[in-house]
Amino acid sequence: MNLKIQIFSLIYSFGFGLFFSLVVNMHYNFLFSKKKWFRILINFIFVIDMSLLYFLILKFINGGILHLYFYLLIFLGFLIGYARTKKLRLILQRIAKRNNKVNN
Repeated sequence: MNLKIQIFSLIYSFGFGLFFSLVVNMHYNFLFSKKKWFRILINFIFVIDMSLLYFLILKFINGGILHLYFYLLIFLGFLIGYARTKKLRLILQRIAKRNNKVNN
């Protein structure tokens, strides 16, 4: 794999970590709901979808070759993105509480 493809793969892995943290924060209420069967189903579908998305785009970029530092950059992107998008989760929780009060 040449250097240009590796750099694209690294940037994609970091960006996917940012995207993954955003999606986790947006779906926080579903991922940690009180109904056990619903939580298991949503977590299973969520993990499968995110994995397929990562690997399909990685296959397009570099033929699906995986290295340890790709995982490290996903993790780093997730940590940075999670800290930044945590406010979004809190805003979405406030909106959900307001909607529950209005509906009840």
